[in-house]
Amino acid sequence: MMRESVSRRDILKTTGASIPVLLAGCTSDSGSEATTEGDGGGGETTTSGGTETAAGSSGATIRIGQSLNPVRFDPITQLSNPDALVANRVFSQLYTYGEGTDVVPNLATSMPTIERDNTRYTVEIVDNAMFHNGDPVTAEDVAYSFRAPIEEETPLLGIFSVIDSVEAIDETTVQFDLSNPYAMFQHVLTHQVVPETVREEDKEAFSTEQPIGSGPFRFVEWEESNYVTLERWDDYWGDELPNVAGVEFTPITESTTRVTNLRTSDVDVIETIPPRLWDTVESTEDTSISEVESVGYFYVAFNCNEGPTADKRVREAIDYSFSMDDAVERYIDPAGLRQYGPLPGPMVEEWDMPLEEWMEIPNDKDVEQATALFEEAGVPADWDAKIIVPPDDNRENIGLSIANGIKEAGYEAHVERLDWGAMLSRAYTGNASDYNIYVLGWVRYPDPDDFIYNLFHEDSEGVNQGVYYRNDEVMAQIQGARESTDRDERQQLYQSAISTLLEEKVHLPAFNYKNSYGVKSTVSDFQVHPVSPQNPRLLTSYNNVSVDR
Repeated sequence: MMRESVSRRDILKTTGASIPVLLAGCTSDSGSEATTEGDGGGGETTTSGGTETAAGSSGATIRIGQSLNPVRFDPITQLSNPDALVANRVFSQLYTYGEGTDVVPNLATSMPTIERDNTRYTVEIVDNAMFHNGDPVTAEDVAYSFRAPIEEETPLLGIFSVIDSVEAIDETTVQFDLSNPYAMFQHVLTHQVVPETVREEDKEAFSTEQPIGSGPFRFVEWEESNYVTLERWDDYWGDELPNVAGVEFTPITESTTRVTNLRTSDVDVIETIPPRLWDTVESTEDTSISEVESVGYFYVAFNCNEGPTADKRVREAIDYSFSMDDAVERYIDPAGLRQYGPLPGPMVEEWDMPLEEWMEIPNDKDVEQATALFEEAGVPADWDAKIIVPPDDNRENIGLSIANGIKEAGYEAHVERLDWGAMLSRAYTGNASDYNIYVLGWVRYPDPDDFIYNLFHEDSEGVNQGVYYRNDEVMAQIQGARESTDRDERQQLYQSAISTLLEEKVHLPAFNYKNSYGVKSTVSDFQVHPVSPQNPRLLTSYNNVSVDR
């Protein structure tokens, strides 16, 4: 974009937000036109007091009940989902997502120019974006935002390490050089942009006391375990200002209390409707559930490194010993869906994966067949299967269903519920003394590579590969799909690799949650996005939330 004095609001009428990296604890070609999306906005505006606000703006603060406590807000160090729900209203990014899972520009003026055999990405950014402290957003801030996770070896290193170099060519041009082609890189470019000078001055304060971004909401105050408040930034550089004057996030970790607060109108919106309270929320007067299937995957994983579960016959026996269909129907429905492969439903459809074939792979419950396979594999009569789960009732119930099935087949099994620190320190060791089975999930970028590479590839640096599955052909297929930029080729490679992984029972796919929000009737234009941390979308090219209170 040429430098000019005319406001970008006068020449562009389009908008978005971002995505962090998430371990699940707790989606077309957009063309080359310069569009932005962000918790940004678009549509009719009016002028009031020298700033543009959407027509009909109520000026109310929207009150959102979170299901978990946020703990930090610096996107460089990796954000968990509760952190991201707050931070993604504060920070802008080069690219974000439209209504689905297609990447669209935010700070970028257009889609990247890709050269040098798909290893060089050049991105032009807008010339009028500002951070909340009044500093301009420069190409050097963008370059820093992608270098810092590598140099500081944060948890984002695994995805960012493909970057050989990133540099600011001039004030509004950033160049990324990759060590090899990386098909998912456009999704990596949805990373949030931070002001280098401010963050370097005091990283701890930046993460907890005063995170400064360039999004449509400015951080005001955080009282840990009590609230986070944001206010509309009236100098926002985007095309439209939010209808709401601010956002108040209140962590309400007990689900019954969260639902009660919604019913009594103490909050306007709540995040995450648990299965047992779904009907309660749905039947509440002046309240509705806004839902969409998440870009996520929850699964049962086996230790293929050592112990009885290293034998495929034992994994097969465990699949025969219980009914995953029954467990999901009992403990997850209607807040989630049965899943039959390691890719979320939106991705299965988008990539034309053979879902019907995958649905034929799980075994129906047959305890007699399970017992026969255990005996054929020579499992000792005194074997006590060790199943570890995170601090989550739903996944614990899935684990208990497995344990009960193993007991029916004549062996012992017990479920150990661990806090997240203990869970993540034990689930990837490969030691049978730590686990035979674990129940976890993955929610992150809407590209097959992010799920298949991180969950199964032997070189995934332990990100979520506690299975230690070894198969040279499958590893080559996963690596080939990661580096290919031919979509048809990638689809075929993933389809073949996934079919083998399912037949080998490396995972037993379990379920996928819906991104679900309880919403009062006083809230207008609230929409839920399949990529979890995109929510709550308060201002985009297709919605601008209002509260009539």
